[in-house]
Amino acid sequence: MRYYIIAGEASGDLHGSNLIKAIRTEDPDAQVRCWGGDLMQQAGGTLVKHYKEMAFMGFLEVVMNLRSIFKNINFCKADIESFQPNILVFIDYSGFNLRIAKWAKEHGYRTNYYISPQIWASREGRIEKIKRDIDAMHVILPFEKEFYEKKHGYPVNFVGHPLIDAISDRPELDEAKFRKSSDIDQGKPVIALLPGSRKQEVQKMLSVMLSITKDFPGYEFVIAGAPSMEPEFYVPFLEGNNLKMVKNSTYDLLSIASAALVTSGTATLETALFGVPQVVCYKANWISYQIAKRIITLKYISLVNLIMNKEVVTELIQNDLNTVRLRKELSAILTGTKREEILKDYKDLKQKLGGIGASKKAAQAIVANAKS
Repeated sequence: MRYYIIAGEASGDLHGSNLIKAIRTEDPDAQVRCWGGDLMQQAGGTLVKHYKEMAFMGFLEVVMNLRSIFKNINFCKADIESFQPNILVFIDYSGFNLRIAKWAKEHGYRTNYYISPQIWASREGRIEKIKRDIDAMHVILPFEKEFYEKKHGYPVNFVGHPLIDAISDRPELDEAKFRKSSDIDQGKPVIALLPGSRKQEVQKMLSVMLSITKDFPGYEFVIAGAPSMEPEFYVPFLEGNNLKMVKNSTYDLLSIASAALVTSGTATLETALFGVPQVVCYKANWISYQIAKRIITLKYISLVNLIMNKEVVTELIQNDLNTVRLRKELSAILTGTKREEILKDYKDLKQKLGGIGASKKAAQAIVANAKS
């Protein structure tokens, strides 16, 4: 069978790679063509376009790059027609994927979505497009099943969260060896900095995160370099600051970290699953933030708080993300009661996420849909 999979971000590349591996287990003769990244390619997919070419953050950035976006959409349609897949699988990345899904459905292709667009956060009206254009939806967050089925009468398949698989399948880390190879002080506890995966957000986040490093001389601050960016991009941030950077080793870094400062997104959940207390950070340009504030209806921005439906980790958003607040909140999670409460809530979080096997469950359903 022929599978065409579209992911547009680093997290989608990770989940897409595990999905490809699972599909190839269920269907050894599978031919997979994909949009994604290095991990999907390494898993056996034929890579059409890398997500590095599609990573635009915020409303203003999207508008400024509309020509490139529409060029990619037209290219994608032509490539699908050439490949003639038995099924298309969309992974998150809703702005692009829902446009392709509409065209695909009109042209008779079978469509599945793995990792739902966050319509429960904003623009809920997109449910009508999903009902019209998506044959099957495979969701990874427990509250999404209730949202789709009870609120909108659209049946979905809850498979659990693939991050649990990605983390549990990792070999045990030799911490001393990792510290030595990354030039991380062997004796100091580590604070991980996860500033995001796009240039615009990294520039905004790191400027604030680095403003407090000198206030914690007993700790080693280490930046998790995004796979989508070259190491040279981080050089200006490292110069004159007492900190280190690791590349393509975020999970290794989290496994030895005592605390973390994390840009809102999938990384907040990854950090929680590694049992690392965190402060969640978010700052966009003023126009993008004003638009987002008017269309996003959620109480929280981090997946940790959304899944638990309470404030487990502190969220510093826009003007609240400043040196004074960040210093205070980081101090609070390094020792004491707040740290203990976060770690306790993390255990409950894991139970809510449904255990291991998400990629396998999704692959079984997708292969069955492709053959039906």
